[in-house]
This record gives sequence, structure tokens and C-alpha cells, in this order.
Amino acid sequence: MTVDPAYQPATRFLEGRVAVVTGGGSGIGLGMATAMASHGATVILACRRVEVGEPVAAELRESGLAVSCVKCDVTVAEEVATAITTAVDKFGRLDCLIHNAVAGTFDGAGPLTQASATGWKMLVASSLRASFDCAQASYPHLKDSKGSLILLTSASGMEGSVGLPLYGVVKAAQRTLAKGLAAEWGPDGIRVNTVAPLALTPAFDRGLAADPSLIDRLESSTPLGRIGDPTRDVGPVAVFLASDLSRHVTGQTIVADGGGFRGL
Repeated sequence: MTVDPAYQPATRFLEGRVAVVTGGGSGIGLGMATAMASHGATVILACRRVEVGEPVAAELRESGLAVSCVKCDVTVAEEVATAITTAVDKFGRLDCLIHNAVAGTFDGAGPLTQASATGWKMLVASSLRASFDCAQASYPHLKDSKGSLILLTSASGMEGSVGLPLYGVVKAAQRTLAKGLAAEWGPDGIRVNTVAPLALTPAFDRGLAADPSLIDRLESSTPLGRIGDPTRDVGPVAVFLASDLSRHVTGQTIVADGGGFRGL
């Protein structure tokens, strides 16, 4: 992957900061990681499959960005802790952790009548339980840096989903966790927020394969009339939440979907 030459921020809001992004090897995770690195952050892609994440990290390094990859299956608490420790040991600090990785969204945890117990358990493990593990492992380091924890949620977690009710359950739980942590960690100077994005990703493509009419329905219900780009549309939200620009923002959800959801 190469960075779009048109994406050259005039101001580098994250110079000198270190961020870990789970599921950073593709999709929205990669978009956020790329945007943050473009703003001066050292970014570690915490990927379940390093054979996917490392080539991506190498391409970004060739573009002049400080990006590396570490193996991390977020359903394994020890691997989450190791990824964070590795980042701190190598770069001396942790300023932001973004938990983006999720499994079982479209395969096994879709409509309730089709969902499997295995798919449901994987969805909970990768999305909700991993949020706890990421928060617990990153807390002491984010306390030291007065940093930022960002969890990826969804409009499904606010209004439910006729096609993905179980996905909506875990995304709602992540928002509640973020609100509680914002109150608990505020005195430590840590900000905790969630982002609810909609962008063109491999996961979106899988949903489109199952329902080809999906993109037309979404675009027609989106005021801006298009599905977002992970780097240019969702990435800046991560930059904002990881930077001093959002120094007085915590416990909030930012919806980056072109205006399709307006229920907050």
C-alpha cells in the first residue's frame, strides 16, 4: 500500500506519539493507522496475521511513515498484552490504543436464525472481551502519557440492526464500556471515546456479496451520497481523538458515515 500523494496533512498533530491499532492490516484499521502515521505518529499494526500486516507496514515505511507490525490475536488476552508491551519497550511510550479488530460479523453472527454459537462466541471474544483486555493492558501506559483509548462501534449499537442483531449487541456494549471508562479514567487524564464508521472495506465487500443491493440502499440514505474512504474520511477522526485537538472530549461517540445515522 502506498499513501495517496493528495493526502499530505499541512499540520502533523501526532508528532512524537505512539499508537497501537488492532486489526490495522486492512480496512478501517489500516485507514486510521495510515492517517495517524501521516500526522507523525509511530504506529504499530497489531494483526492476527502478520503475513498480511507486515507487507502493508513495509509499504507504508517505503512511503516514509513510521509503521511496524506485531502479531496479535485479540481473542487471546496474552497476545494483546504482549503487543502493547512490545510497543512500549520498543518506542518508550503508548499514547493511543485503537481497538478495531472484530470477527464473526457477517459469517456466523448475522441474522439470529442463521447465527451459530461459534460465530457468536467469536464476535463477543474479538469485539467485547478484547475491548476489556485492550483497556486493562493499556491503562498504565495511557495513564503515564495522558493518552487516548478508542473503541470502534457502529450505528447498529445505537439503533439495532435487522440483519445483524448480535453485532448490534456487542457494539452497544462497547459504547457503554467506553462511557464507564471515560468516567473512571478521567481523573487520570485518559480520554475514552468510540467511533462509528461506515467505509469501503473488505468486511463491507463481504456484506455486499451477500446482499448486492446494500450499497445502493446505503448511498441513497446517506446525505453525502457516498460510502466513506477508510483513510481520508475515517482516519482524520482517529487523528482528532488521539490528538490535543480533542483534549476536552471523552465518553463520546463520533459517527463517521456521511450522515446516514443522525440519532445522537
